[in-house]
Amino acid sequence: MPPKVRELIRQLENAGFANRGGKGSHRNFVHPNVVKPITVPGKPGDDAKQYIVRAVLRAIEESKNERQ
Repeated sequence: MPPKVRELIRQLENAGFANRGGKGSHRNFVHPNVVKPITVPGKPGDDAKQYIVRAVLRAIEESKNERQ
Protein backbone atom coordinates (compact mmCIF):
# COMPACT_ATOMS: atom_id res chain seq x y z
CA MET A 1 0.00 0.00 0.00
CA PRO A 2 1.52 3.34 -1.03
CA PRO A 3 2.09 6.04 1.58
CA LYS A 4 -0.18 9.06 1.73
CA VAL A 5 1.00 12.43 0.47
CA ARG A 6 0.80 13.81 4.04
CA GLU A 7 3.32 11.17 5.18
CA LEU A 8 5.81 12.24 2.50
CA ILE A 9 5.37 15.88 3.48
CA ARG A 10 6.01 14.98 7.13
CA GLN A 11 9.19 13.08 6.18
CA LEU A 12 10.48 16.05 4.16
CA GLU A 13 9.77 18.52 6.97
CA ASN A 14 11.45 16.24 9.53
CA ALA A 15 14.52 16.10 7.26
CA GLY A 16 14.78 19.90 7.27
CA PHE A 17 13.05 20.78 4.00
CA ALA A 18 11.09 24.04 3.80
CA ASN A 19 7.78 24.32 1.98
CA ARG A 20 7.99 27.17 -0.56
CA GLY A 21 4.34 26.80 -1.46
CA GLY A 22 3.07 25.97 -4.90
CA LYS A 23 0.16 26.20 -7.25
CA GLY A 24 -3.02 24.25 -6.69
CA SER A 25 -2.34 20.92 -5.03
CA HIS A 26 1.43 21.09 -5.64
CA ARG A 27 4.01 21.93 -2.97
CA ASN A 28 7.68 22.75 -3.56
CA PHE A 29 10.21 21.79 -0.91
CA VAL A 30 13.77 23.11 -0.78
CA HIS A 31 16.80 22.23 1.33
CA PRO A 32 20.23 23.95 1.40
CA ASN A 33 22.06 20.67 0.61
CA VAL A 34 19.76 19.59 -2.25
CA VAL A 35 20.28 21.04 -5.72
CA LYS A 36 16.76 20.72 -7.15
CA PRO A 37 13.50 21.50 -5.33
CA ILE A 38 11.15 18.56 -4.77
CA THR A 39 7.57 18.98 -5.98
CA VAL A 40 4.93 16.90 -4.20
CA PRO A 41 1.58 16.86 -6.04
CA GLY A 42 -1.76 15.76 -4.65
CA LYS A 43 -4.06 16.34 -1.72
CA PRO A 44 -2.77 15.21 1.69
CA GLY A 45 -5.13 12.21 1.81
CA ASP A 46 -4.23 10.91 -1.66
CA ASP A 47 -2.00 7.89 -2.21
CA ALA A 48 1.44 9.00 -3.39
CA LYS A 49 2.64 7.82 -6.79
CA GLN A 50 5.69 5.56 -6.71
CA TYR A 51 7.88 8.03 -8.65
CA ILE A 52 7.17 10.71 -6.02
CA VAL A 53 8.08 8.31 -3.20
CA ARG A 54 11.42 7.54 -4.92
CA ALA A 55 12.13 11.24 -5.52
CA VAL A 56 11.42 12.11 -1.87
CA LEU A 57 13.63 9.31 -0.53
CA ARG A 58 16.44 10.30 -2.92
CA ALA A 59 16.17 13.95 -1.83
CA ILE A 60 16.25 13.02 1.85
CA GLU A 61 19.40 10.97 1.25
CA GLU A 62 20.96 13.87 -0.66
CA SER A 63 20.12 16.28 2.17
CA LYS A 64 22.23 14.20 4.59
CA ASN A 65 25.36 14.84 2.52
CA GLU A 66 27.32 18.06 2.92
CA ARG A 67 27.13 20.23 -0.17
CA GLN A 68 30.43 21.66 -1.35
